[in-house]
Amino acid sequence: MATTDTHSEIEEYLGQVPSWMGEISEPATDHSWGIMRDLLLGETELSGREKALVGLGAAAAIQCPYCTYFHQEEAKLAGVNDVELTEAINVSGTTRYFSTVLHGARVDEDQFADEMGEVFEHLENQQAAAAGDD
Repeated sequence: MATTDTHSEIEEYLGQVPSWMGEISEPATDHSWGIMRDLLLGETELSGREKALVGLGAAAAIQCPYCTYFHQEEAKLAGVNDVELTEAINVSGTTRYFSTVLHGARVDEDQFADEMGEVFEHLENQQAAAAGDD
C-alpha cells in the first residue's frame, strides 16, 4: 500500500482510496499515484475534456471495462455529451479497424508515411483555399 502521505493525498483528491489501488505492487504504489495525479488529474497541456476523450478512446480500443467506465464518467464530468462520447468511441473503433487492416496486410510503413504526407499536404491546401474563399 501507499505511504501514509500518499494515502492521505489520494483520499484528499478522490474522497477515498479506491480498493483497487491496493493491487499495485509496493515499489510502484507512490509512483503510480503520482502518474495518475500529475498526468490524468493535474493541469497539463491537454484540457481535462481532451484527456478524458483520449482516455475513453484508448480504453474502448483495448476493451477495458474499468477504464472505459472511468473515462466515460470523467468525460461527462468535463461536459462531454452523449453524442460526443459515441463519436469518440467510434473514432477509436475506426482507428483500431484500420490498424488491423494495415498490420494484417503488412503495409510498408515508409510508403504509408510518404503517401499520408501527400494526403495531408493536399488537405492543407484545400483548407487554405477554403479559408481564402471567406
